[in-house]
Amino acid sequence: MGQFHWDPDGYLKMVREEVPDYDRLQDEVAKATEGIDARRALELGTGSGVTSRRVLARHPHAQLTGVDSSEEMIAAADLPEADLRLQDLRDPLPEGPFDIVFSALAVHHLEGPEKADLIARVAAALAPGGRFVLADVVVPADPADVVTPLDAGFDLPETVPDLLRWMEDAGLRARVSWQARDLAVLVADAPVSSASAGQAAAS
Repeated sequence: MGQFHWDPDGYLKMVREEVPDYDRLQDEVAKATEGIDARRALELGTGSGVTSRRVLARHPHAQLTGVDSSEEMIAAADLPEADLRLQDLRDPLPEGPFDIVFSALAVHHLEGPEKADLIARVAAALAPGGRFVLADVVVPADPADVVTPLDAGFDLPETVPDLLRWMEDAGLRARVSWQARDLAVLVADAPVSSASAGQAAAS
């Protein structure tokens, strides 16, 4: 998935050819954000803006902050109302709290310990009751389900159990929302603080 990764003109054509379930994956990401009253959203790896637009269609009042390491992709994302920042996923995240953090096909480029660190930082940036939705290439239990072309040293997928464990270790309640062969959408919810719970009960 790396050959045209930073080419806005070629990326969508390439990814749809190599990932037949790409549009279904995007739909499942957006669906997984439902049920959250999102006012602030953070996207990790904004890329072409496809995921952003699908999520924002469900959260029209959310202010989006997006980060991406490609200046070309950010310029082509066409998200005039968003706060788009050129930065690497290893860099400190924009200041939260965020009601939703989401990412599609970006985190698998990190090494395992870097993924665990990113998930911990996401957990710290979530508002009480907030949600992290991670959609990515994974290592499936059945090797026959490996269908997405990967570039050695650039694409570094993990198993679903490892990703869920890192989310749980970060204090999030994690589950699989959708999976098809070597693609998965994981949902991890931050706990609601006792103060927030008390306010909700009072209202």
